Amino acid sequence: MRHISQWLFVVLLATVLGCQAEQEPPAGDSDVRKEVRETAGSGGGSAAKTQQQYQAGTHYQVLPEKVPTATGGKIEVAEVFWYGCSHCYTFEPLLEEWSQTLPDNVVVVRSPAMWDRQGIMERHARIYYTAKALGVLDDIHEATFKAMHLKNKPLRSEDAIAELFEEHGVSREKFEKTFNSFGVTSAVRQAEARQRSYRIQGTPEIIVDGQYRITARMTGGHEGMLRVAEYLIEKESNDGAGNN
Repeated sequence: MRHISQWLFVVLLATVLGCQAEQEPPAGDSDVRKEVRETAGSGGGSAAKTQQQYQAGTHYQVLPEKVPTATGGKIEVAEVFWYGCSHCYTFEPLLEEWSQTLPDNVVVVRSPAMWDRQGIMERHARIYYTAKALGVLDDIHEATFKAMHLKNKPLRSEDAIAELFEEHGVSREKFEKTFNSFGVTSAVRQAEARQRSYRIQGTPEIIVDGQYRITARMTGGHEGMLRVAEYLIEKESNDGAGNN
């Protein structure tokens, strides 16, 4: 019984933390839709309540140095993600729906995570920036998550990734030229540098305005991440943030 209790604790802890060195089984579409409904149906607290509820060092981390943003005078909300992370797949529709409720002075961006030594995560980061460069990000972004978590396609090789792009109307020649281009390589290197500055330990994680790091571990889950992000957005808006 003691061993069973310890095992349950480890499983629960991994669910809260998100994806790190080892991944959990992917959630199905029904699980994702359920979490979307639950999050959309929950209301945020008042500013006075959140000010008391959310504390630096407990619910979010203040980075030692502000990381430059690329959103001009607007507040940047950056999601650090990995296509192979089942928690990121679950979080994606939540983030997408939540982003539609944000004020005009807030911009949501994404930054792929890379920490493995095999280079698989770098290839997955290239998926994101290649799709962005070719103008097919909306289709490829969702298709990549579904290929990995619903169709059991790990997309470990460039050839497998090329097939995914071909399925969405991109020729292999155009894909290969862009996937290995200087522009995509530069974008990947910049994302890798941001990750180090963000002090990322897993995925998904949120960085607000280049200076506040939010994790599921600190907030209790995906919904908590968004609530804390809302608080920090309001805080930065009141402080006149958005300027580097």
